[in-house]
Amino acid sequence: MGNPTGSGPDGNAAYGHKPFKRSRSHFADRITADGRDGWPVEAGRYRLVVSRACPWASRALVSRRLLGLEDALSLAVADPIQDDRSWRFTLDEGGRDPVLGIPYLSEAYEARESGYSGGVSVPAIVDVPSGKLVTNDFQQITLDLATEWTALHRPGAPDLYPERLRDEIDEVMGGIYRDINNGVYRAGFASSQDEYETAYHDVFRRFDLVSGRLRNQRFLVGETITEADIRLFTTLVRFDAVYHGHFKCNRSKLTEDPVLWAYARDLFQTPGFGDTVDFDHIKQHYYRVHTGINPTGIVPLGPDPTGWRTPHHREQLGGRPFGDGTPPA
Repeated sequence: MGNPTGSGPDGNAAYGHKPFKRSRSHFADRITADGRDGWPVEAGRYRLVVSRACPWASRALVSRRLLGLEDALSLAVADPIQDDRSWRFTLDEGGRDPVLGIPYLSEAYEARESGYSGGVSVPAIVDVPSGKLVTNDFQQITLDLATEWTALHRPGAPDLYPERLRDEIDEVMGGIYRDINNGVYRAGFASSQDEYETAYHDVFRRFDLVSGRLRNQRFLVGETITEADIRLFTTLVRFDAVYHGHFKCNRSKLTEDPVLWAYARDLFQTPGFGDTVDFDHIKQHYYRVHTGINPTGIVPLGPDPTGWRTPHHREQLGGRPFGDGTPPA
């Protein structure tokens, strides 16, 4: 994940036993249209490595599908269960990614920086010809997919980061990141009661603010889906399955907020969102990897996911999910 997913012998058992702090992305090169960092946008050159369990990586999965970049940017899916070397390709035949030829994502990190000893996180983009990691900057990757990869977007791709709305999108995303996306981790990995309670109150204060914002408008900013909606969705879709119980964010469930629950279902039922979600991967990862806070490794059977397909009626608020564009096939 966009850290904390550090590898190391004490990594998984350490969760909940030391103060939580999200690391900055160590490799922040950008893949751009002009190639100014040495990495030009080029169809087929790069491989996106994700875990379907990870909310930060799931942003990239949603963006890639909405923008129609599947043929231009290939996909590697890591096993949701990490070991001490972090993300591994044990879902693939022979336990190796078929394109990169490596069993562990850490090898791409090592190819980029010999002797690298930091955390190994997803999403990550790897340069296929060299096998080197290009970036693990989870905050920037999706923005660049939306703005730098435009020459490779599908016809009808939405503008996920419209220039005229960027200041507002950035402001909305800033609060959501601090209090919701990262707030649930601050609560779940808290090592003291005060630390937990501060994070808990941050999460639900922001929930209430966002719920109020969405009461009379279909999407967070403007009339269409933007990057802000993607970033909120990937936390909301995990909330009742993981964050409510496992991370002790239990004032209320997502399903108990009529506005947020309808909003989340609206997105889930939109092509590009729900079809990238794997609830089994999500639960397997959180409950089996975070042994510091779930030492038994028991994975809960619930909640029942069928509610995600029930009518949401959010279309009554107007808005056009894809603007002048079209949904992905």
